[in-house]
Amino acid sequence: MKNTLETRLGIFFALALIAGAVLLEMAGGADFFKKGKQVKALFNNVQDLKPGDPVKMAGVAIGKVETIGFSQGRVEVTFKVTDPQAAVKTDSKAVIKFLGLLGQNYLAISIGSAGAIPVENGAVIESTEQPDLSTLMAKLEGVATGVENVTKNFSADNFSNLLGPFTDFLKENKPRLDNILVNMQTISSNVASGQGSVGKMINDEALYSSALGAVNSLKAATHQIQSTVESAKSLVTDVNEGKGTIGKLVRDESLFRETTNAMTQLREILQKINQGHGSVGKLVNDESLFKNAKMTLQKVDKATEGLEDQGPLSVISLVVGSLF
Repeated sequence: MKNTLETRLGIFFALALIAGAVLLEMAGGADFFKKGKQVKALFNNVQDLKPGDPVKMAGVAIGKVETIGFSQGRVEVTFKVTDPQAAVKTDSKAVIKFLGLLGQNYLAISIGSAGAIPVENGAVIESTEQPDLSTLMAKLEGVATGVENVTKNFSADNFSNLLGPFTDFLKENKPRLDNILVNMQTISSNVASGQGSVGKMINDEALYSSALGAVNSLKAATHQIQSTVESAKSLVTDVNEGKGTIGKLVRDESLFRETTNAMTQLREILQKINQGHGSVGKLVNDESLFKNAKMTLQKVDKATEGLEDQGPLSVISLVVGSLF
């Protein structure tokens, strides 16, 4: 190969093209030549987002921001998704986030729901706003200012003003407080030595034994109550199953039918008596029989008025004569 000017120029341009391709790849400009899908999102504030910033989904880079401009009174961000496995769906949302305290921003895209379909090329997805770093720093500054104001309130003068009345109270009532402490010490000593009611309750072993016996008796009574409850449950179970006399009375349908028939017959008998049927009905409802009985009793009463003055035969003849 001849070392001519044309050869040297050709080698120079070839090397320049190779270097340019390498630089584009390193700078991310090679994405321009990659196939992908363009998607748009509208924001009120892009927070210093720039073309070329990364677009991420679940922390994975899926593309780059292409253009930023105004549209419909808001800021329109157009980004290109070059990852074929990343699907921006109709319910996906875009949000601008920052990587660190240096303020480097990126566009985050949510994955979306499983039932949503991927968007078409040039579609517009919803966006959500997030406070930028300056807003967060302003809030932190406000918090710091509040903490500083609180610490200023706890100065020496404020502490003295706060504790002054308490100190005066202690000074004025020092003798009383000393007496209270002495009395408390005396009481604690008496309790420790077993004196007084509280001391005896704490140190008397007999009282402890009595309390322990009462607790044991209470436990025994509890066991008895539990046994009684179990017996009652067993009895109720037997009754429900038709066992025993009460169970048969409760569960036997034939006895129920016989009782029902007997009550029906008794009701019919009472109805007949009320209607004056039969001997008992006539006795209950016949007014003439009542009048005759009343007259008979009156005659007997008159016949017995002179029994005290008559002999036995006279009494018999008098009674017979009065009745007939």
